[in-house]
Amino acid sequence: MTNQLLEFKEIIRSRQVSQQRKPDKQTRKLLLYLFTSTRGGFTRLRIIIHLLDKPYNTHQLAQTLDLDYKAVQHHMKVLENNNLVSKIGEKYGAIFHLSNFLELNIHTLEEAIDKLDRKMNQKKVYM
Repeated sequence: MTNQLLEFKEIIRSRQVSQQRKPDKQTRKLLLYLFTSTRGGFTRLRIIIHLLDKPYNTHQLAQTLDLDYKAVQHHMKVLENNNLVSKIGEKYGAIFHLSNFLELNIHTLEEAIDKLDRKMNQKKVYM
């Protein structure tokens, strides 16, 4: 998993825009909480990394990540409720993509990845 986190960090770095702005305190707290302080943080990070490439629906993400559909559905609700992903369409066929809010603050995920890496090396991680 540590190698995967390093890979995620490189992907995030490659997506950064030249004019980085420092995230406000609340944004930083939100991203750190969602990706490092909750049990599903690593899974949510995996979802975000996949959504960097292209939009997916819940079924496609479940297949791609080899996870249960209901688990992915739960994580998508958490991400959507916190304005990190946007949804086009309804129900089963809804397509998710990164929100403008997350696109603007994507570089903040680097700190979350570092913290998650330290945390995963200390104790068992639930996915």
